[in-house]
Amino acid sequence: MTTEDNFPVDLTSSFKAYDVRGIVGETITTASVRAVGAAFVEVLGIKGQTVLVGGDMRPSSPGFSQAFAEGATSRGANVQLLGLISTDELYFASGALQAAGVVFTASHNPAEYNGMKMTRAGAVPVSSETGMTEIRDLAQQYLKDGIPAAESEAGTIGQTDVLKAYSEYLRKLVDLTGSRPLKIVVDAGNGMAGMTTPAVLGDALLPGLPFEIIPLYFELDGTFPNHPANPLEPANLVDLQAAVVEHGADIGLAFDGDADRCFVIDELGAPVSPSAVTALVARREIARAKLAGEEHPTVIHNLITSRAVPELITHDGGRAVRTRVGHSFIKATMAEEGAVFGGEHSAHYYFRDFFNADTGMLAAMHVLAALGEQNGPLSELGREYEPYVSSGEINSQLADVPAAVARVRAAYTREDVTVDELDGITFSAKDGSWWFNLRASNTEPFLRLNAEAEDAVTMADIRDAVLELVRR
Repeated sequence: MTTEDNFPVDLTSSFKAYDVRGIVGETITTASVRAVGAAFVEVLGIKGQTVLVGGDMRPSSPGFSQAFAEGATSRGANVQLLGLISTDELYFASGALQAAGVVFTASHNPAEYNGMKMTRAGAVPVSSETGMTEIRDLAQQYLKDGIPAAESEAGTIGQTDVLKAYSEYLRKLVDLTGSRPLKIVVDAGNGMAGMTTPAVLGDALLPGLPFEIIPLYFELDGTFPNHPANPLEPANLVDLQAAVVEHGADIGLAFDGDADRCFVIDELGAPVSPSAVTALVARREIARAKLAGEEHPTVIHNLITSRAVPELITHDGGRAVRTRVGHSFIKATMAEEGAVFGGEHSAHYYFRDFFNADTGMLAAMHVLAALGEQNGPLSELGREYEPYVSSGEINSQLADVPAAVARVRAAYTREDVTVDELDGITFSAKDGSWWFNLRASNTEPFLRLNAEAEDAVTMADIRDAVLELVRR
């Protein structure tokens, strides 16, 4: 028994809406992970079935993987340890092998964190609405009373490596062999893309592609010695932007810690917005689906992606479906609608051919394919998908979020503005010249603003007027 096993852990502090994240040794411990492994098998009803368990490069991931496996096998499941994996490798394995699983990761959180992303067989997500709350409560009971003895034989623990199969699968979905030669800078942020990039885009496991890959921070290191593995923050893209310009590269790619998100930098060192990437990939997936006989392929986008996204989907003969922010909503809607693709402003990209799950690498491959099949630079290609001006997401820390929203509602409830409350509150000019959305954070005293307009002056005017009301 380790020291951390000697005190109780309140699991409500680490169980979120659709994953688990906590501070190692405090809110997530070996004992709590073992209890969650046992509860996972019980709640999902998968005794006698295979459970896939892997983890990222954080120092605590191997120990937590072993503890989860012990808990799962104690309730009669058979565990296959996947070793070091990215989050989308788990989704691939869960879909391809039709097995439930867990990956230990805290994504872009600092080094002292770890956590769990769980999936049912077929990469169907486990969220607070689909079993996570029950897993939490049963694990809490096991922590208090002990994990009961197995009613039958305990399960077995084996090992499986899925990296090559994952790489081969992605290469079948996007054929990059005919691309023009490209020079690509990849910032892995010391995260799992340092392993998956050489496997998928390089020649570590498969024949080489017509790419020169310039690596930044490929060493797997869960202490993140160079910069946080969160490319959503502009400060964490600075090294990549400089390297793209320095090397005269065609494109830069930045992945988060568990490599399920990808951000794109053009040859000038400027970010390509996730909305533009969503539109670009949507165009390719709509065309492919129509070639296969689908009349109006469905594409999902969340409500704060650019207005250009649904406009392009409709223009290309697809059907655009707008949804709330958050991967559990996107994945559920993907399944319900039979959507071919889904994109979010946060650089999560979901593919029907990838079990409705999100994968940063597959999105990157689509961008590389689009760039490599024509001769123009990425900055020129990207402009086609970014006709509007966006504010990006702006957070305001407030003592009274509802009061701030009420002030904005009062100011913008008028005849020339439409209002909807799908997620937070969205105000849109009836002439189409601008829109903005306000969403309260579920976990922090923040109000998030996203605004977009036809030109920079209008966007700045709307952004500044709303912020003045919010922060009054």
